[in-house]
This record gives sequence, C-alpha cells and structure tokens, in this order.
Amino acid sequence: MNPIFGDFCGAAIKLDPRDLDLLAAEAEIETAALRAVIAVESSGSGFDSAGRPKILFEPHIFFKRLSGEQRSRAVEQGLAYGKWGDKPYPKGGNAQYERLNKAMEINQSAALCSASWGMGQIMGFNHRMVGYGDVETMVLACLDNEANHIRMMLNFIRSSGLMDELRTRDWAGFARGYNGPGFAKNAYDIKLAQAYAKFK
Repeated sequence: MNPIFGDFCGAAIKLDPRDLDLLAAEAEIETAALRAVIAVESSGSGFDSAGRPKILFEPHIFFKRLSGEQRSRAVEQGLAYGKWGDKPYPKGGNAQYERLNKAMEINQSAALCSASWGMGQIMGFNHRMVGYGDVETMVLACLDNEANHIRMMLNFIRSSGLMDELRTRDWAGFARGYNGPGFAKNAYDIKLAQAYAKFK
C-alpha cells in the first residue's frame, strides 16, 4: 500500500446531476455535450467498482518519462515500451492498478503522469493544465469526488482551446484536440455524436 495514496480509495463522492448542470452552465456549454464526453471517456462514471478513480496506464508514456536504469527496469517488467500499440493493454481496473503500483516502485511521479484519470481521463502529465502544481495533488483530488474530475476536464478543454468545438458540437475537431490525430481509428467523433444525440 502506498504511503501517500493508500489503495487509491478516497471519499469517491459521486456527481450530483445538479452539479453537472451548474458546471456546464458556468462553462457555457450544453449539459448534453458535457455528458457525451463523460460517457465516451469513462462510461459515465469516474470510479471503478472498488471506489478508485478509473485509470488507463500508458506504457509508452512511461517509457518516455524514464531514462537509464529506471527505463531498463520498466522495460524488463513489461511496464514500458517505446511506441503506442506495441503490445495490448490489459483491461480492467485491477490490472491497471497493478501495473500502476509496480511502475510507482520505479518512479512514482513518472508513473502517475503516465496514467489517465477519472471521468475525463486526463493524463497525469497535464496536471498543470488542469490547475495542479504537481501530479500527486491532482491524483489526491481525483480520489475525493467526481465534481473534481469534471473541473479538471473543463480546465483541460479550456487550456487546449477546445471549448468552441464543444459548444458548436464540432465533434471531429474536438476529438482531434482531446484524443489526438488517431481519433478516427476509434470512431471517437462518431461516438461523441451518438452520445450527444442520446442525452439531448
């Protein structure tokens, strides 16, 4: 068990739907558009069945954030590799946290920066973009409540200059900025449009 994060189970307070309406109104976007992003990114929930923030540990990011002996150890343990898609990621919250905890034994900050967190699946290395001075503080905020997850997501959207795309429902433009140029491979924009139509 990690001395700072324990088993990654915090208060895990679920989002009140009224809070989502307020956060959307503050950002001047439709609640349905915000719900669409949440649904596609994290299936509508920021926590797994154990009460931990949903994460995806990215071995290719971990590889980039390490060097020397630490990188060699991570590669040997199958926790890091040079290119996205080199190996399939294990699915499920337990497998993700097992990998994260092993990675943290090599380099805690690099490991936390190499995972995406919560409802918006914000990468840890974007902690400054979403309002936190270090990744550890960001992760601790993720343990508390889903409202923090949404604030992080909205801060990331603002910092990335994607708020107009979300407001106008330019799903392809939003997907490109939020998930990178490979978004079309996973039909991310189509999934967003379908989710928006459902919530609208």
